[in-house]
Amino acid sequence: MTEKPKRPLSAYFIWLSSAREQIKRENPGIKVTEIAKKGGEIWRAMKDKSEWEAKAVKAKEDYETAVRQFEANGGSTANGAGKKRGKAGKQPAKRSKKADSEEEDESE
Repeated sequence: MTEKPKRPLSAYFIWLSSAREQIKRENPGIKVTEIAKKGGEIWRAMKDKSEWEAKAVKAKEDYETAVRQFEANGGSTANGAGKKRGKAGKQPAKRSKKADSEEEDESE
C-alpha cells in the first residue's frame, strides 16, 4: 500500500527553497538558522508574492487530487484523521523536598 501524500508547501516555503542558494551566496558562512531568519526578512519585505502564492495554490490542488486518488485506491485516513501534531499532555511539575518541608513548617 502506498503512503498518504504529504501536505503541500506554503508559498513561503516554495519561495525559500528557490532563494536559499542565493541567500547563501550573498552571505558566505551563514548558518542554517540564519538563512531561515534572513529568508523571513526578505519574504516579509516582498511586495509581489503572487507568483509564489499561485504555485502554492497549484501544489494544494495537486495534493487534494493525490489524496482523492489515494482514498479511492483503498487508502485510509482513519488512523490519523483529525489528529494534530503537538506536545503531549503536560505532566504535573515534580515538587522538591524543600518545597514539601516548607509547606509542613507553615501548617504547623
